[in-house]
Amino acid sequence: MDHIFLLTLLALTAYGLIMVFSSSAPSAFYIHNDSMFFFKNQAIWAVVGIGTMLVFALIDYKFLKRFIIPLYAIGICLLLGVAIFGKTINGAKRWLDFKISTVQPSEFVKITIVMFCAMILAEIKTISVKKTLVHLIGCGLVILIPGLFLLFQPHFSAVLIICLAVGIMMLAGGIPVRIFSALAALGAGAGVLLVISEPYRLQRIISFWDPFKDKSGSGWQAVQSLYAIGSGGFSGLGLGRSRQKFLYIPEPQNDFIFSITCEELGFLGALLVIFLFIVLLYRAVRIATKAPDRYSMLLTFGLISLTIVQVLLNLGVATSSIPPTGIPLPFFSAGGSSFVFQMMSMGMILNISTQREVKEHTHI
Repeated sequence: MDHIFLLTLLALTAYGLIMVFSSSAPSAFYIHNDSMFFFKNQAIWAVVGIGTMLVFALIDYKFLKRFIIPLYAIGICLLLGVAIFGKTINGAKRWLDFKISTVQPSEFVKITIVMFCAMILAEIKTISVKKTLVHLIGCGLVILIPGLFLLFQPHFSAVLIICLAVGIMMLAGGIPVRIFSALAALGAGAGVLLVISEPYRLQRIISFWDPFKDKSGSGWQAVQSLYAIGSGGFSGLGLGRSRQKFLYIPEPQNDFIFSITCEELGFLGALLVIFLFIVLLYRAVRIATKAPDRYSMLLTFGLISLTIVQVLLNLGVATSSIPPTGIPLPFFSAGGSSFVFQMMSMGMILNISTQREVKEHTHI
């Protein structure tokens, strides 16, 4: 097992728990009369997530490959359940309420799509344009049905993450540049149409250009996030001493937890977050390049892309570098089911790393 990859995951989890507690204390006390409410929930999910990761690290990825189609079908059924019985939060119908906890099926669906597309792309063993296009159309169809469900929730950011992750898998799989460029242009055009078709998405783009123009309205979150980041300076105000978490930034333990990290721990704290994700990416790429077969290589690239793309989008929103999209920071933002599914995908990468070791040992 890649121990550096594993230790990096544990470090991210521990760092995330510290920041969930620090960032959520005021809002948790205000809403639940318990300053440790979000921390205690996240700590429980952290234990469940680590356990899930270790379980999937022990399950042979080739065994899971046999069940890709049933798992994909389960994901579709869960999205259908959301459409019929889903719970609406902040105007979006994305969750299934199981009383004990709410679950966001889109996190599971992301993983099944990546597994399915990795299986399809792994079959491209020729430079024939015709055969390549057939497989790419297959990937498009795999994304289409769940993608439509997600857009109706609406959950545009999930569709964006899936498409970017699959695109990275295509590049890793050696898709000809001219074909990839055409697909990228087509995807960008579809994205623009989706943005202008919904007034709230268009409003986010408009407010993004100058959030200070309406800093008490549509630009509120971006402005408060920038205040938090700017006031942190080089070494921060000190752990627990954030000012913006006192009900200025809505739900600071979720999408804008990076801003609170910058405010309390400064540039050094932010640099540590970025460094840990870079190490995670590096080790995952190393695992992928030494994977025992084409499918496991593509699967590793796809699963780590789901995480890193989400990290880049979250940091972009927090720093007002891109329009707000409502994307949590992996391993940091409070959220039970999303954390467990993230750890599930990391466990699958760990299993592939063990397969590499077995292969090398066999050669010896």
